[in-house]
Amino acid sequence: MQDHHGKSNQPSKFSGGKKPFPKQDEPTLDTSKIVFTKPLNPDLFNGVARQVAKTIAENRNTNKPSQIRKFYDELCLWETKVNQDPEKSEARFAEYLPFILMLNAKVAYAYGRKPMLVDANFVKLIGHCLQQVEKPEMLRICKIFFEAFLGFYKELRPSDK
Repeated sequence: MQDHHGKSNQPSKFSGGKKPFPKQDEPTLDTSKIVFTKPLNPDLFNGVARQVAKTIAENRNTNKPSQIRKFYDELCLWETKVNQDPEKSEARFAEYLPFILMLNAKVAYAYGRKPMLVDANFVKLIGHCLQQVEKPEMLRICKIFFEAFLGFYKELRPSDK
């Protein structure tokens, strides 16, 4: 069988019998209700965040609460820097947006590590949320959604054990 580059996806004699690129988990998370445009879904920070937490918590081998918290803390840091002075928030947002979006790369790194620190559902969640962050207010809503998700997540996975 060949991949989209026309190369064989069969084990090579140099790979020790293993496929060269093992397929990682496929995301099952439904992100369709995570929308940061106004008017906000009244259930965004409640039922939607709770359902996302349930899906992310299903994988007990990754997504440890302490790891998820690190990403939330960084999002909070950027949101605070952007919105600390409302008169300058637009300019700060434009200046900091590349660093905010770099969270995608940090999550991808955590996903690609051995052992995996986060799963495909968390990668999809962060990517979907950050894709919507187009102005300071959406960054604030993204942070509040992540806070709500994290609260429900801690209920489901109170510790790293």
